Amino acid sequence: MVERSLPVEVDGLDHLVITVTDPTETERFYTRVLGMRRGVFGPGRVGLAFGQSRINLHRVGEERHPHAREPVAGSADICLVGTLGAVETIERLRALGVEVEEGPVARFGARGAMVSVYLRDPDDNLIEIACYPDR
Repeated sequence: MVERSLPVEVDGLDHLVITVTDPTETERFYTRVLGMRRGVFGPGRVGLAFGQSRINLHRVGEERHPHAREPVAGSADICLVGTLGAVETIERLRALGVEVEEGPVARFGARGAMVSVYLRDPDDNLIEIACYPDR
């Protein structure tokens, strides 16, 4: 009889880490534009909380161990679930002076059909806001 190895299962995202050039500027953007909440969870450790998840910030050259093999600013492509429809999301972004890179665009996400709006953060990371029809 051959034993099969079972996968390690996961059911959510606790946090992710992005490498940034200026954590203060990044924090300002994510709190002002995306409504995230700043949180300090240790000496010199800043995170941006939203829902049940968090984005931790590492300054370029000051990454905490362990970290990505080649951490660089501007390499992230993140899709966040929005609380508004795409049109209202775009209106609010424009009112905040944030350039919309693309959208509204029909996409298919983890929850099914959605409409996406794309923008860039201060390090040019691509931020996609998924607008699901049930929102």
